[in-house]
Amino acid sequence: MIGALASAQSLFSMESAEDGRRWEAVGRLEIGGDAFCTGALIAPQVVLTAAHCLFDPATGAQVPAEDIQFLAGWRNGRAAAYRRVHRTVAHPDYVYSGPPNAERVRNDLALIELQHPIRNTTITPFETGHEPGIGGRVGVVSYAHNRSEAPSLQELCKVLARQKGMLVLSCAVDFGASGSPVFRMDGTGMPRIVSVVSSKAEADGKAVALGTGLDGPLQQVMEALREKQNPGAGLERLTAGSRRDTGAKFIRP
Repeated sequence: MIGALASAQSLFSMESAEDGRRWEAVGRLEIGGDAFCTGALIAPQVVLTAAHCLFDPATGAQVPAEDIQFLAGWRNGRAAAYRRVHRTVAHPDYVYSGPPNAERVRNDLALIELQHPIRNTTITPFETGHEPGIGGRVGVVSYAHNRSEAPSLQELCKVLARQKGMLVLSCAVDFGASGSPVFRMDGTGMPRIVSVVSSKAEADGKAVALGTGLDGPLQQVMEALREKQNPGAGLERLTAGSRRDTGAKFIRP
């Protein structure tokens, strides 16, 4: 079953403004000048991504906020909006040096507060939603090391399993796709973000993606960000749940 779903993959490169019109709130995160991840706006001043994107793989130290930049809708050398970062916060239980297991994926969530909000009629922040069940159709918009100059959309992937807050997906991901938004694709209006890509892995010898569920963890990260903000600043509460052992082999990003 996993093999059948994993093979039903097609990546559509959105190299033109027309192709990427509804996805401009997804952007490339420049990390420390020599690495990148993918992130997505969930509020005019807040980007959702993976927690491990905030750390320097060479030292294990957290990258200073001033060394991160969000390039909304980055495409062929230009972005729809450029923003420096004011502060970052990872899930309070995330451990960068921790073992590659379901717990690490479950907590691999972070929020980035931009120095200035993005208020642009062509860039609309995405709403978040509850995780789909097993077999649910999802899509991923991502950048990756071999397609770093334009976002790619994959609509034909599904939830293969759920385990302790982690989603196992048939989506095709690669390095650079970390932090990519996973959208619920049910044809009922605008897609909602239901997960964030944590890493790639293998299950039954097939390539899969591991996603962080939003139920619980997102609210915890938002509360951690509120604690760092000035009094009176607030963020909308967002929520979204999981289970079942899969035997996936983890590949550290």
